[in-house]
Amino acid sequence: MGRRSGTGPGNPAGTGTRSSAGRNLEGHQWIARPAEAFTPAALRHRLIGGIQSWRDYPASLRLWFWLIPALTAGIGGILRFVRLDTPRSLVFDETYYVKDAYSFLVSGYERSWPDKANDSFIAGNPGVLLDTPEYVVHPPVGKWMIAAGMWLFGPDNAFGWRFGAALTGTLSIFLLALIAQKLFRSLALGAVAGVLLAVDGHHLVLSRTSLLDIFLMFWLLAAFGALLLDRDDGRRRLAERLGRQAAASPAGHPSGLQLTAGPWLGIRWWRLTAGVCLGLAVGTKWSALFFLAAFGLLAVFWDLSARRIAGVQAWISGGILKDGVAAFLAIVPVAGITYAATWTGWFRSTDAYFRRWAESNPSVEWGWLPNSVRSLAHYHLEAYTFHQGLGSDHPYEASAWSWLVMGRPTSFYYESPERGTPGCGIDNCTTAILSVGNPLIWWSAAACLGIILFWWAGRRDWRAGAILAGVAAGYLPWFMYPERTTFFFYALSFEPFLVLALVYCLGLVLGRRTDPAWRRRSGLYLVTLFVVTAVLVSAFFYPVWTAEVISYQDWRFRMWMPSWI
Repeated sequence: MGRRSGTGPGNPAGTGTRSSAGRNLEGHQWIARPAEAFTPAALRHRLIGGIQSWRDYPASLRLWFWLIPALTAGIGGILRFVRLDTPRSLVFDETYYVKDAYSFLVSGYERSWPDKANDSFIAGNPGVLLDTPEYVVHPPVGKWMIAAGMWLFGPDNAFGWRFGAALTGTLSIFLLALIAQKLFRSLALGAVAGVLLAVDGHHLVLSRTSLLDIFLMFWLLAAFGALLLDRDDGRRRLAERLGRQAAASPAGHPSGLQLTAGPWLGIRWWRLTAGVCLGLAVGTKWSALFFLAAFGLLAVFWDLSARRIAGVQAWISGGILKDGVAAFLAIVPVAGITYAATWTGWFRSTDAYFRRWAESNPSVEWGWLPNSVRSLAHYHLEAYTFHQGLGSDHPYEASAWSWLVMGRPTSFYYESPERGTPGCGIDNCTTAILSVGNPLIWWSAAACLGIILFWWAGRRDWRAGAILAGVAAGYLPWFMYPERTTFFFYALSFEPFLVLALVYCLGLVLGRRTDPAWRRRSGLYLVTLFVVTAVLVSAFFYPVWTAEVISYQDWRFRMWMPSWI
């Protein structure tokens, strides 16, 4: 069976090896006898590689597999939780989602608020909530996650209503570091990924303010991680089943009939987990539907590739029949059921918005459906119409064309404190929250997309394809709605994949394990220099990410582009 030599970031172990540098075939492991190629061990190595789980690392490194993500998450947690209650007011769209979350705590659905309710809410008196339902256009999951922090620490303080976002942002750093380690088979690159996400300002700002996008990003990242684990689990199952068939055959390999389409692989539990996570992502924002489609196709393509590499003859039709259908059933219905369950508070209510719509609008065609289901369907139709027609002007709207270069980041908060207020000892002071990312990280990641596109198309590296799928699912759909009002912070959904694209290229700089020592040393110096510079740039911008009081001149010094103001 054929096998290619290892390529890609850091030459991760298990992607193919050479035992000598000779120019002839001696010492190469490109060809194996059928009796040897279809043993479970040989199949696992061909399908997954030498390192198949964290237990395959040397004993001295196993602790670091978990410690590195924990350390990077710890760094991110400090940046997110310190002064989390600053400013002590509802900033930007917190005015909607935080108050909706409080409504969930009280009644399980969104209720209306009187005029100037923000003043009462900020003063610690949220009891002015009205009894009438409120019309909202986003599903409930993110607001329930905000409500969880308010339940723990109270709704009368900014720490309570931002705790859920800060914790979710911190956990996403841990997840990304684990995913990077899994994707690149490198502890060093996992650490780099975790640190870059931890210090990036765009992720930091959305982790310190209670908008929905941080929760959307978390569940999408969790779904991607589950599918990565499912990729290895499916290949492991394929190796075991083909290996058993080979062992039972006198010829030492599966029969031609058995290799026509390959075996069934059974219930894929990690794929079911991905379906739940995607359902929760859609239950946060509907834009997750594009990720549902992209990740589902990605999982099927991985399975098709596995059957081809294993030696299955009809790997396309066999993979579609035995993996594609199963993947659809494991992901889409599970996501749908999970999504429906997130509306439990609405179903249990008696007077939520549109809850009784079906009772006053009987239908001959759809009357067989329960009234609650028809009412919820009507609610979704109205919300979809609202989103389609959302085209009002906003001073911080940003076309998707500008996102990768951060052409118009969103200003969440800006005030000019008077001299003598805490932290202001001069005439012109400024305190602001701007959702601009770390320029070094974002602009480098944007350039790296072209590089990994080459590695995917030219070198057929599945990791590059997976990263591009995540970016495409979160980015490209917005070009279908040029008239819709969009904001830069929508890009948070695919920011982890931008970081992975950057880390992929840093892995190329780092070099292969088989490279000369001087090459590896030079690569290590360059990667270290990049990460240290990124941290210093983040330290420079930190005041305008966290509402620190600085002089107006210092604030202007950090506005590198006129469109950032």
